[in-house]
Amino acid sequence: MINIDKIQRSVSMIGESEEIRDMLMLIGQVANTDISVLITGDSGSGKEMVAKAVHKNSRRKFEPYIAVNCSAIPSGIIESELFGHKKGSFTGASEDRKGYFEASHKGTIFLDEIGETPLETQAKLLRVIEEGEFIKVGDTKTQRVDVRVVAATNKDLAEEVRKGNFRKDLYFRLKTILVKVPSLKDHISDIHLFVERFGLEFCAKNDIAFKGFSAEAMKVLRSYHWPGNIRELKNLVESLVVMHRGERIQEEMVRKSLGISPNDFNPNLPILVDNDTEQIEHELMLKQLLFLRQDVNEIKQMMFKGKIEPSDAIQPSNSALYLPPTKPCPEVHEIPVDGHRDIEDGKAISIYDDAIGEATMSDLEHEMIERTLIHFNHNRRKTAKSLDISERTLYRKIQEYKIQKDEEGNN
Repeated sequence: MINIDKIQRSVSMIGESEEIRDMLMLIGQVANTDISVLITGDSGSGKEMVAKAVHKNSRRKFEPYIAVNCSAIPSGIIESELFGHKKGSFTGASEDRKGYFEASHKGTIFLDEIGETPLETQAKLLRVIEEGEFIKVGDTKTQRVDVRVVAATNKDLAEEVRKGNFRKDLYFRLKTILVKVPSLKDHISDIHLFVERFGLEFCAKNDIAFKGFSAEAMKVLRSYHWPGNIRELKNLVESLVVMHRGERIQEEMVRKSLGISPNDFNPNLPILVDNDTEQIEHELMLKQLLFLRQDVNEIKQMMFKGKIEPSDAIQPSNSALYLPPTKPCPEVHEIPVDGHRDIEDGKAISIYDDAIGEATMSDLEHEMIERTLIHFNHNRRKTAKSLDISERTLYRKIQEYKIQKDEEGNN
């Protein structure tokens, strides 16, 4: 049975959407074979991560993995780089040199942007893929190699074949298995996961407190068309964190960085509607959960008036959720008698003081899911929609935390 969660963890791939899960399932079906794979997708969508996932879940996972950017190698030396050369074969060839294929023996070679390779090189690539044979530049001896080939392109290779820029036989040999990486706009429901990962990892490396993005800022991110895909989003998150150090990222900050006005939107993308009661409750719960996650360390530090030792810090189960230390706050705001609080206040306390130091992120996630299930009378579809996760993920979490109904139909 294919374990797509294991495949996803092997390369720390982000995403819970059906598009990502379907892609992981296809990777699981082909990874443990030696068949060649062609990965297609827009620039910045994560094609190399897919190639790594194929390698790390194959029988060759303990052998070499070499990634080659074909578009970055000048056409005059690409054959030497790929297949190696003999001493004296050309000016500057002062010694024998192994090529990438020889260095990848028994492992996997990833040929990124294969559509940029010259036609004469494509003929040699076809031979090494089909026969496992190649000849070094300046040599007359055929060498054999056992290499799995994974290629990627952001071009329409079928169109390149029609134009005469790509060999038809190589195209059909490569596309035996075709893995299409979805653009970010095609799985926009995963954007909050990318924002959290990029923000937390960048802040941890640079000793910056990550205060998160407001719900309004997330709406702007979801409505943007992302021509640069995940790479563009990562750069944006890091830029906003640096430019607004220690602040919660707001809508206007995002609009200014993206260069869009409040009236700009993409009619082809879904946008969140504010006047729906269930949607408002959904956003409030998401905000609350984010604040719980962000403020556990900060509240503990406030309790000890800044004297907390690094060894006493709450260690999350997931290293991607690490939050760097923040300065203690001069006072802790109590919750008013009527039980209401300003949810936009980053210092709002969301759990009892007695739980600080004891509660884990798993505890918080468990309680959030269980209470939301109760709220919707154990309706999984409404619960998953409210928590902004897929029903498949919700089912997995229910099994993980062993959440069950009681005799009256509650959890």
